[in-house]
Amino acid sequence: MQYRGTEKVTEKISLLGYGCMRFSRKAGFIDQEKAERELNLAIERGVTYFDTAYTYGGSEEALGKYITHSGNRERMLIATKVPHYTCTSIDDFERIFNEQLARLNTDYVDFYLMHMLTSLESWERCVKIGVPEWIAQKKESGQIRHFGFSYHGGREDFIKIIDAYDWDIAQIQLNYLDAGSQAGLDGLFYAAARGIGIIIMEPLRGGKLANNLPPGAKHVFQQANKARAQAGKQELSFAQWGLQWLFDLPEVTCVLSGMNSIEQIEENCFIAESTLPHSLSATDDAAYDAAITEIRAVEKIPCTGCGYCMPCAKGIDIPTCFRNYNLRYSEGWMSGFKTHMMTVALAAEPKSASNCIKCGKCAKRCPQYIDIPTEMENVAKMYEGIIYRGVQRFKGLYWKS
Repeated sequence: MQYRGTEKVTEKISLLGYGCMRFSRKAGFIDQEKAERELNLAIERGVTYFDTAYTYGGSEEALGKYITHSGNRERMLIATKVPHYTCTSIDDFERIFNEQLARLNTDYVDFYLMHMLTSLESWERCVKIGVPEWIAQKKESGQIRHFGFSYHGGREDFIKIIDAYDWDIAQIQLNYLDAGSQAGLDGLFYAAARGIGIIIMEPLRGGKLANNLPPGAKHVFQQANKARAQAGKQELSFAQWGLQWLFDLPEVTCVLSGMNSIEQIEENCFIAESTLPHSLSATDDAAYDAAITEIRAVEKIPCTGCGYCMPCAKGIDIPTCFRNYNLRYSEGWMSGFKTHMMTVALAAEPKSASNCIKCGKCAKRCPQYIDIPTEMENVAKMYEGIIYRGVQRFKGLYWKS
């Protein structure tokens, strides 16, 4: 296993991290025996970083049981997250944190994250409550070793959040298809240059880049595998192609994978052990570019996420809205809707597609010549109905609390 430290984190963080949200379930409950076999193998293969959260139903408890049964706590770096959006006072943070320690059967956590910050305002709300002072106390007591946040939002807000506090780590969504979405590569490079450890989530878009690639993209990687075989290299699965792209980036500290089989652990550990920074060949790079082209071909709006259309006079996050709309056609309506809720509906400032006033300034700046006002109307029709408006009302109560 490879390990990548940072200026602020000296512990041995494994390049491959274990995402504990997707433990296998049996009759609705986590299959503890199966999960523990898989956790044992991961640790034997050198995995040290284990990611969970308060809202991952049963995950913290299952990890806590494993710690009790295995005695492997000192070989594990435990990362968990607090749902700050449910907290209105430091008492709420304290209550949840103590509950998490009990669930995890530990007296400290290695990494504690604000779960799903979506904008600078969401962090400023935490500041007003007194989170920085509370974290400082927890660090001094040793109950929290490192502090960070997970992020769903646009690049501009990500950079603002990075600049607003002395973070240890940040967790972002990134994969070869989303290099220009959410925090993106720009956010990765910006945060890493400041010594912040970067944890990657959704490296395979929840498995979509492993199991649901369009035929054209599959063909691209199959042809690339033939070239690898001719060069004496091992052929890669679609999942390994996805992970390899991230492992190649030296700015990446750890890539999370929600592994729930022995085969997945073995497969992912192999590629994590064998992919060194800047090791991709020109042939590999060409394969990713071709696969992206094939995937984009099934999408409806030819947005590349370049951001030239921004800023919008009404605060709409145009690239994010378009990405969410395209998810409807590449991954299904629910995937797009869920992402739209996280990245747009819950933002502090109005970023809804339905806020478009059709001024047309964005369309004049678009290199792809997209009729952005018309497409904004399509996004609003698809996602911003009664459920969306309900989420907006909930958000209003959240910001008043």
